[in-house]
Amino acid sequence: MAEHRLFIDGAYVPATTGRMFDKRSPVTGEVIGRVHEAGREDVDRAVRAAKAALNGPWGTMTVQERATLLQDLSRAIAERSEEFLEAEVADTGKPKSLARVIDIPRGAANFATFADMIKNLGGEFFRTDTPDGSHAINYGLYRPKGVIGVISPWNLPLLLMTWKVGPALACGNTVVVKPSEETPHTTTLLGEVMNAVGIPKGVYNVVHGFGPDSAGEFLTQHPLVDGITFTGETRTGEAIMRQAAKGLRDVSFELGGKNAGIVFADADLDKAVEGTMRSAFANCGQVCLGTERVYVERPVFDEFVARLKAGAESLVLGGPDDANVGMGPLISAEHRDKVLSYYKLAEDEGATVVTGGGVPTFGDARDNGCFVQPTIWTGLPDTSRVVREEVFGPCCHIAPFDTEDEAIALANDTDYGLASAIWTENVSRAHRVAPRIEVGLVWVNSWFLRDLRTAFGGSKQSGIGREGGEHSLEFYTERSNICVKI
Repeated sequence: MAEHRLFIDGAYVPATTGRMFDKRSPVTGEVIGRVHEAGREDVDRAVRAAKAALNGPWGTMTVQERATLLQDLSRAIAERSEEFLEAEVADTGKPKSLARVIDIPRGAANFATFADMIKNLGGEFFRTDTPDGSHAINYGLYRPKGVIGVISPWNLPLLLMTWKVGPALACGNTVVVKPSEETPHTTTLLGEVMNAVGIPKGVYNVVHGFGPDSAGEFLTQHPLVDGITFTGETRTGEAIMRQAAKGLRDVSFELGGKNAGIVFADADLDKAVEGTMRSAFANCGQVCLGTERVYVERPVFDEFVARLKAGAESLVLGGPDDANVGMGPLISAEHRDKVLSYYKLAEDEGATVVTGGGVPTFGDARDNGCFVQPTIWTGLPDTSRVVREEVFGPCCHIAPFDTEDEAIALANDTDYGLASAIWTENVSRAHRVAPRIEVGLVWVNSWFLRDLRTAFGGSKQSGIGREGGEHSLEFYTERSNICVKI
């Protein structure tokens, strides 16, 4: 059974609290690990180690030296990819076929990508005329923000954690990471790789625990934390923001979503069905960018529903080692209960259950796991809770529309604004509709196609700020202007 200790100042250490909690397999429900729960003293030690590292070898390295270490780190993760893969699927239960091509390689790539970007980060330069007939020159510089508190989610644990840690370290910051209590493994393992490639001690620290009155709250409250980045649900983001207000610490949030997919009658239905299968059911629907609301133009509505139903019913459910599995379990029994409560609510609200709506049976240990059926509904009004609230499970509601303006209005009728997917073969329509969708990211004839150089983030209640490319580098740095009178 795995034991996950804290990683502080370059060493694995037990929590001073003496408390540990169970990590259960989402596939079978059995306990597969014990995790040390950090207390306030542990978090304080981690933050102070990170602060001290800013004044140590890490703080005196050149950009090129830091970038070289991060490239080495990326290669080291890739060399140990099978070890990271086993750790990731043990925690999440997701199919290896998914984690092998997305979670692990993207997790490694985040370090290499931002190492390259930081070497090419430019600055401003202005020549200013002065009242005495001379002039001055102004040039902009970037410096690290300091200690960054990273609170990362459980749905893509390695990928989304390194999406934050990669640019933070590239910019010269140090980090204290609080991974989800559901997925401690790869974040802990990364400390070993940090040491192996020569990242100085204190640069990367890991504290395990929960949110309120635990490691998460202690980290966001700590006065030596200079910035906080978080991916998770909106209510937790609001709580973190209240803590960050003390001392005016900067925040970057990627929060919840109730994303819309729009399928026009002129779409290539093969592409639209395949893309919506992924956007609704990939990673068991535990993707912030997933489309839980799908609007289909009426002439193709019935065909689309029938084809998506057939696709959902063809998905093979099971554990990570089965090559035929297309969908794994939800992350935990607690989250399964939440998703199932929405399945029941949909029926109570009058939904037509096209497929799914319950729990599969296997006749073996998987019956003790956290599986639910991929589920499709129709027939709900736009005011229903299932249409308005994020479920974060393998489900979607499909509704018809008649006009372009109606589709746009339906897509925008939400408190969230993270992402959307539009399916159409009409290029003019694509360029006409996409800018009118009130989200941070719009895909046209694709889904989850990411260029790491582009802005990523949401509007409304889906987040604050942008990450990706230079946008990440802006958050993880402070800008100074130097004015020199000539």
